[in-house]
Amino acid sequence: MPDEPDADGLTEISLTVNGESVTARVPADQRLVDFLRDELGLSGTKIGCEVGFCGVCSVLLDGTPAGSCHTLTVLADGRDVVTAEGLAARERAGELRRAFIEEGAFQCGFCTSGQLVMASALVDTPDAGELTAGERASRMALTLCRCTGYYGIQRAIDRVLT
Repeated sequence: MPDEPDADGLTEISLTVNGESVTARVPADQRLVDFLRDELGLSGTKIGCEVGFCGVCSVLLDGTPAGSCHTLTVLADGRDVVTAEGLAARERAGELRRAFIEEGAFQCGFCTSGQLVMASALVDTPDAGELTAGERASRMALTLCRCTGYYGIQRAIDRVLT
């Protein structure tokens, strides 16, 4: 749990972002997406709906997908955050990126970083290969895409899992 705010209203936090230790003083009401983009320069985390519905701001928080637009930065204190930029260190990241490209899993690209974060969490799940196509699609439906119709995304995930 973070410390109490100081006289300037800032709280010191320590977290790991993409494998790097980060210590910062942040306002209590700062969203994680703003911290990642504005303070750390990690622009792969996009801002979409800003209410936690579209999933384009998805990051992995201690290995679990989370919407960074409705997660306060102070609540990431002591935790591990992986953004789209940090996916390269994950086990099947290269295979997943290639499958996204080869299956045409993106068009405008705006949701792609969120889709890749969600897909990475999915394919790294121990039982992912046992999930039905419908179950995989249901998990991926948490990140909206207005361009692709999801078929390329589903094919890319299926390719990695089979």
